Amino acid sequence: MPTQTLQIPTADGPADAFVAFPEGGERHPGVLMYPDAFGLRPELEKKAVELAGHGYHVLVPNLYYRHGPAPVLELPEHIGEEERPAVFAEAMPLVKAHTTERILRDAEAYLTFLTGRPEVGAGPVAAVGYCLGASLAMRTATAHPDLVAAVAGFHPGFLVTDAPDSPHRLVHDLTAEVHLGLAEGDLTPEAIDELGKAFDAAGVTHTIETYAGTAHGFTMADTDAFDAAGLRRHWERLLPLLDRTLRKV
Repeated sequence: MPTQTLQIPTADGPADAFVAFPEGGERHPGVLMYPDAFGLRPELEKKAVELAGHGYHVLVPNLYYRHGPAPVLELPEHIGEEERPAVFAEAMPLVKAHTTERILRDAEAYLTFLTGRPEVGAGPVAAVGYCLGASLAMRTATAHPDLVAAVAGFHPGFLVTDAPDSPHRLVHDLTAEVHLGLAEGDLTPEAIDELGKAFDAAGVTHTIETYAGTAHGFTMADTDAFDAAGLRRHWERLLPLLDRTLRKV
């Protein structure tokens, strides 16, 4: 599977990114894949390559490019329970610095770059995200309803908050179909209910599913949270979503 590391022009300077796409030179639907809070690293590259194998052109940006090229965090090869506190202590200042203003500015740059690639088809694209990336995918879709036809978020974070611009308060602008695959405990029952009601009120086609027996981060094989069955279900939900939204005749 062809892959590249490249630079995306943004208002705040070049953002490094990883891209994977099918061989053959044909045009394929585009997918913007947002990493979790630990950032762009080999685990995300593997997911991009696997998704590209199903016929998609997948772009994974370095969320923290303002702080340097990926990997910005000093990550161990495997993030176990002993390593998590130190990794989170390093990651949280970067997450807090990634304001809504920056998120939206970057989203426009990423989508402009992705849809301008000659290997990407002329149709709509999808936004997929993990943990923190799920909220970024949702914000991208609400800000660009003309471009984003599908949103998928797995073990999502920051979707339902007290902030006036919490993602769940913006779903009235969505035109995309949404799937959220939650780990147990990712959202309270009240938050899930509030989110579902917001989708229903906006007429958004959606599924919110809790993957039984999983912990936050279950798709990430480089962490102790990894759950093979949860990862398989993630693909079982993601691939049909992309197929029916990005390959419409």
